[in-house]
Amino acid sequence: MNATPGSAGTSNISMSANSDTALSKLESEWKERIHSKLLTVMDLSLIGSMEGLEARKQIRDICQRLMQDESALLNADQRTRVIQRIEDEVLGLGPLESLLQDPTISDILVNGANQVYVERRGKLELTNVTFNDDRHLMNIIDRIVSGVGRRIDESSPMVDARLQDGSRVNAIIPPLALDGPILSIRRFSAEMLTMEKLIELGSVSKQIAVVLEAIVVGRLNILVSGGTGAGKTTMLNVLSGYIPTDERIVTIEDSAELQLQQPHVVRLETRPPNIENKGEITARDLIKNSLRMRPERIIIGEVRGAEALDMLQAMNTGHDGSLTTIHANTPRDALSRVETMVSMTGISFPMKTLRAQIASAINVVIQIERHEDGHRRLTSVQEIDGMEGDIITMSELFAFERQGLDEEGNVLGSLRATGVVPSFRKKLHLKGIEIPVETFEPSWLDVKG
Repeated sequence: MNATPGSAGTSNISMSANSDTALSKLESEWKERIHSKLLTVMDLSLIGSMEGLEARKQIRDICQRLMQDESALLNADQRTRVIQRIEDEVLGLGPLESLLQDPTISDILVNGANQVYVERRGKLELTNVTFNDDRHLMNIIDRIVSGVGRRIDESSPMVDARLQDGSRVNAIIPPLALDGPILSIRRFSAEMLTMEKLIELGSVSKQIAVVLEAIVVGRLNILVSGGTGAGKTTMLNVLSGYIPTDERIVTIEDSAELQLQQPHVVRLETRPPNIENKGEITARDLIKNSLRMRPERIIIGEVRGAEALDMLQAMNTGHDGSLTTIHANTPRDALSRVETMVSMTGISFPMKTLRAQIASAINVVIQIERHEDGHRRLTSVQEIDGMEGDIITMSELFAFERQGLDEEGNVLGSLRATGVVPSFRKKLHLKGIEIPVETFEPSWLDVKG
């Protein structure tokens, strides 16, 4: 949920970054020539056994000698750029390395060999980065997916993977991708965001931070809802920071992204089927297994299928304090999606029974949105009250009040209390966790002197 400043000045940053990543035609020709010769004179199997810095030094020294032998018509700066690109090609992800080193980039979107976009400060920008051809791009994709024990080919043309730093990767290739291999990288932030940082960025308020800490420490079950790229996983990371360090936590993810700092964390990750379509381990399998691991908290990176039923059962059978995320545009839609996912199990439940189980399992729904200015904001916090007939009743405790746009296109508004005092306040009071009732008072009740 990395809230970002306005887009003013972004174009200048983008231009300077792009000029650093694009090689001239002459440099590209020498890069291919020296790279080819390097492969013939150097035993790359030895590189794998070297430390990263030592391997780069070896490659650099050999490339410099090859350039001298070939009398390369390049000045010192050009030679440096060419050698850097060769190092990236051999040891890294080729043309993508320069983008991966840029801390301002949150997403890298490769639409075939000749088109690479990045997201910087919430806005998409076209870069000058290109690949030699689709085969070159496929080699980079193969390097990524093989590094985590997965594969991609015509028989299995889609894959989810991750980089060594934890960045999330999705790749899809022909015949499914009509215009060449497509690669999407969601960057993994090296900086651990905290609630204090989110308050500083304006994503949440101090008022609501008190409530969020209380509901996590008080072991309420929390569902974080939002669209793609809204910051759900970031919010999950921030909330998990409030979990006491003496609790045993089991995390379940499709691609490991959570950055829990507690000492007692068991991390589980799903596994896709092999080439024989066997060996798949689903999130549902891992949730069932986690119940036998004596967890005090279960954190599910995202529910997206039949595992929703097992999640509800875990929350309803003593594993309180669980957290998960879901793709949905509103808190009400989030509950509807849980209903839909439970139906994927093939088990038929009476609607009222299913909704009663949802109302009993989930205590709080937190909605995250990504606005058109690129900022990611917490926009709603709702408590699930229970059932009225066949309907799950909810109370909105905090809501984002939008007040328009400023001259730079930034969304104006703030998260305010609605005046509803949640029923969980009494429950938390009995556990020794106090939330001042003034926290829930709407701004119009403020007495101004």
